[in-house]
Amino acid sequence: MKPENLIIKKAPSRFQHKVPKYRVTRSEACISCGTCVKLCPFGVHERPDGYNKTKPPVSYKCIGFTCKENKFYCIDKCPQQALDLTLNPMYETLGDYRWTSDMITATWIMAETGEAPEGKDLEYRIGNSGGGFDKLRLKFPDKVPHIDPEEISTAIDLNRRDPNKPKISIFLPVYSGGMSFGSTSLTSIVSRARSAKMWDSFICTGEGGYPEALAPYDDHVITQVATGLFGVREQTIKRVKIVEFKYAQGAKPGLGGHLLGEKHTEAISKMREAVKGTSLFSPFPFHSVYSIEDHKKHIDWINRINPDALVSAKVSTPNDVDMVAVGSYYANAHIIHIDGGYGGTGAAPDIAKKNIAMPLEYAIPKVHKFLIEEGVRDKMTFIASGGIRNVYDVVKAICLGADGVVIATAELVALECVRCGNCESGRGCARGIASTDSELADLFDEEWGTQRIVNLYNAWHNQLVEILQKFGMRSITELVGRTDLLYHVDYSDVLYHTDLSKNPGD
Repeated sequence: MKPENLIIKKAPSRFQHKVPKYRVTRSEACISCGTCVKLCPFGVHERPDGYNKTKPPVSYKCIGFTCKENKFYCIDKCPQQALDLTLNPMYETLGDYRWTSDMITATWIMAETGEAPEGKDLEYRIGNSGGGFDKLRLKFPDKVPHIDPEEISTAIDLNRRDPNKPKISIFLPVYSGGMSFGSTSLTSIVSRARSAKMWDSFICTGEGGYPEALAPYDDHVITQVATGLFGVREQTIKRVKIVEFKYAQGAKPGLGGHLLGEKHTEAISKMREAVKGTSLFSPFPFHSVYSIEDHKKHIDWINRINPDALVSAKVSTPNDVDMVAVGSYYANAHIIHIDGGYGGTGAAPDIAKKNIAMPLEYAIPKVHKFLIEEGVRDKMTFIASGGIRNVYDVVKAICLGADGVVIATAELVALECVRCGNCESGRGCARGIASTDSELADLFDEEWGTQRIVNLYNAWHNQLVEILQKFGMRSITELVGRTDLLYHVDYSDVLYHTDLSKNPGD
């Protein structure tokens, strides 16, 4: 059962003009007969009560040319032949190789409606990067027993080793990663926190401190202790259920975090106890940690301050990431969180994110296998992050060996991020999502932002259940380490390439 008090309702775009994949146009031949309004189930054509004319088509709701297969295809059914459907030439300017225009559009639709997109014209399950998860596919069996969706669990446990600490589970195998106050707006952060509470999940503060606006959501906040110790206070550590040590970030390992001066406002300076307008750079690494024994001292410190808190160790993916993971187990961490190089916002330098960390699809099975060999896999919760964009990426990460994932960018896209890559600039985010400029940060409110993210997760949950049904499984935990359910398009036989042409995302 989904969490109580979870409300799924439409949260339409806050922008009048979007970049739709298709353009539906209505010529002067239209006589406003209303046939298209009655036919279209997707809301492309609207005529509110009291209007005697049909409004201009809402093109972004159109499912495209595959609608020709339907009896309600408005283009053919218009008695005046006044409607036309064409591709939008501007559409391909949206997004990038990893976050394609189709993937962004599909995420927006899920955030608006709470459901996966209709039709087959949006390929949102894979990107166009030419590598990574975009080369992996799911291998579904031909026949499986029917399983009632109500019998399927998508929950995972975060405390698998310590009976003296609270048992903490999350409904979805996903929680919200660290994006600090400064890297994103406070409205974005609170929207994500409210969504985490509604889904009975968690959001990480990132390394910028613990804004007081998060106080109502303490039970759903992971407070992060990073190398700069910005905003780290014992009183906030005492308030939470999980504390995360960020030893490295996959998008910029060896560099530490950075916040440029133009994003460093008065409110942020108070939080980070720094001088307004100065650029802030976190050191790398923790200069108090050079061994597993030092790592254990960190965890002992948290246990002393808050004996009930779980401890997560976030690391990047160096070649010896498997040794690091096992070391975290012996240091008494509850969660090992590895962060690959595909993640990060537009503020992460390409020279770091594309060239340093091990690709996530190699790091996950390496850690999973070594934890098994050490006999401790069932005692550690293994979380992966770094470029998880959609449900199919979630499932691939779990099949490779993770228990669950952390996401961040997908939530920003739900808030209508267009992946422009200007996150490092104070006024660079024209949509106010990653801006600290008050004029831009107030472009949307928390209620709208919360609903968009809640809706996104609802669509993801529904898709997870469908995928588990196709595998004939009753729990997401049955997928862990099932690499036999994956294949790589460059190293598979003709059968799977044939299947790929029919269903590329699968």
